[in-house]
Amino acid sequence: MLTHFNNDGRAKMVDISEKNSSNRIAMAKSSIQMSRKVYEAIKNQNIKKGDVLSVAQVAGIMAAKQTSSLIPMCHPIPISGVNIDFEWKNVDEQIELMIKVEVKTVGKTGVEMEALTAASITALTIYDMCKAVDKSMIIGSTYLLEKSGGKNGDYKRS
Repeated sequence: MLTHFNNDGRAKMVDISEKNSSNRIAMAKSSIQMSRKVYEAIKNQNIKKGDVLSVAQVAGIMAAKQTSSLIPMCHPIPISGVNIDFEWKNVDEQIELMIKVEVKTVGKTGVEMEALTAASITALTIYDMCKAVDKSMIIGSTYLLEKSGGKNGDYKRS
């Protein structure tokens, strides 16, 4: 049953006032593929806009905190913590940077959208900062890895 529609079939924000607060965690992943030239520029701090991974982490954290301003039906929620990790993977001549985001809160609604938004904005920030070196980067799939807390229980991607 879709809960974001009122009796007239129009959009509404779900009422969470009767829900209990609980610890909630969501983890999301995204990735960006790049040439060896971009990889080397990031690793050697040769990007004119600054330290790519540090700036991308800050952008992702800011995105998590601003999710309700971007996604119309998301509730503004207090974020307890955001962590963004990077892992380099070599795929033939393309290098892939895996982005993993964990968002935590204690609240009445989950942080899945915050984690997904943070992962997306982190990847987009990397693209923005490196596009002068090579515009052929590819932002990969963004998806929920797992979430815990709430009345619907836990979820873990298999």
